[in-house]
Amino acid sequence: MRTYLLPSLKLTIVLIIICSVLYPLLIAGIAKTSTGGGKGETIAVNGKIVGYANIGQKFTADKYFWARPSAVNYNAAGSGGSNKGPSNPDYLKDVQARVDTFLVHNPGIKKEQIPADLVTASGSGLDPDISVQAAKVQVPRVAKIRNRDEKELYELIEKVKMTPLFGFLGPEKVNVLKLNLALNQHN
Repeated sequence: MRTYLLPSLKLTIVLIIICSVLYPLLIAGIAKTSTGGGKGETIAVNGKIVGYANIGQKFTADKYFWARPSAVNYNAAGSGGSNKGPSNPDYLKDVQARVDTFLVHNPGIKKEQIPADLVTASGSGLDPDISVQAAKVQVPRVAKIRNRDEKELYELIEKVKMTPLFGFLGPEKVNVLKLNLALNQHN
């Protein structure tokens, strides 16, 4: 027994030091070099923080582009999905309610034209981005409310759109907060 006990204790102590001290310090050091110094990328307007680039926010006014729905009501302290499968009747009711709401606020849009990311919550419930298609399908509503030319809004979407990492990893997307702030600046 003694043959195994001492090496086991040594290995346990080494792993505790690596996993509980060195690894967290390494990750914290890497985070300090990122945008926002590990605290997230804040977005400020006139010196006041209005949000974070990596945490979704709720936009429901017709004059703004709407964000992706959240299963946690955009509460960053409680990140998570609904955990309901695509055949769950409650989930299907939620999605149908979102579709119906979207159609009421976006006359002229057909159900088939609504991108999935506008009616389904993300896994974290905090996704700050929508697809380019999801932004473009909202242009007629926003343009009408703000009395703006649709072409101008399509150009604005192209201006704030983010391309995939390294040009091929992931889809093009639009950060809703950044888009709405840009929309307010050009008003």
